[in-house]
Amino acid sequence: MAFEKIKSETTADGVLILTMDDPSTLNALGEPLMTELLSEIDRFEHDRALRSLVITGAGRAFSSGANVRGFARGIEEREAEKAQADGGDEGGPSPWERLDPIYASRETLRFSSGPPIVTKLHNLQKPSFAAVNGHAYGLGCGIALSCDFRVAAESARFNEAFIRNGLVPADGSAWQLPKLVGMSNALWMQYSGDPVTGAEAYRIGLANWLAPDDQLMEKTLELATKLAKGPVFAMGIVKQLIHQGYQQDLSQHLPLASRAQGLTRETYDHKEGVRAFIEKRQASFRGY
Repeated sequence: MAFEKIKSETTADGVLILTMDDPSTLNALGEPLMTELLSEIDRFEHDRALRSLVITGAGRAFSSGANVRGFARGIEEREAEKAQADGGDEGGPSPWERLDPIYASRETLRFSSGPPIVTKLHNLQKPSFAAVNGHAYGLGCGIALSCDFRVAAESARFNEAFIRNGLVPADGSAWQLPKLVGMSNALWMQYSGDPVTGAEAYRIGLANWLAPDDQLMEKTLELATKLAKGPVFAMGIVKQLIHQGYQQDLSQHLPLASRAQGLTRETYDHKEGVRAFIEKRQASFRGY
């Protein structure tokens, strides 16, 4: 399939590499880039031959996030709607607004579940990597946070830039970031809007690995390929156990973990792993 704003390629080991490719906007997450990216993530999710995902950016940015020009248009549209409502014959709140102002708000309805890409990446049942090659600002940073792992180039810059536009994050990063870097580091990033370098991101736990710029993709593909060759079905189960573990104590977790291990005992990968151990050879996993 031909794309306008992304590049999609697959390695022989089943690693899907998605490159956001709109350097003129520093890979801003407008259309059609976002639609194309979501489409390929959907394909990755359902194609058993695709076993590990890498997202990166072309040029000097990972992604500059949402298009601020779109913010300006949104402000103008909201102001125009407000002026029209204030000058209308009837005035006052509508019946729906009187019953439930939150439900009646079109903006709340539009963003009530956050950006779909965040949920898709967070819930992926196969490994995902963000190869952060440069600026990862706003929602661009949110995409990196939503991947399982982050490999930062030395020139990477992570920035919770929402505060610069008088906004708060609606991309899940206020939930995700403290789990990676601790409360105070998360608050500083989201209060100040200051960029965090690749080296600093690695130091505070925001990035899992740090690589020289010219070795970023080599390092990321080495890691993604390693997991692609593993039992990805079991990895998906592990991810759910860890996610649910945030809301559970040990007594709640253990029955779920026992059930999870029972599921994996029935897979080809478990049988193959045992055979490979006994035969003293490398296992050849296939995912299910």
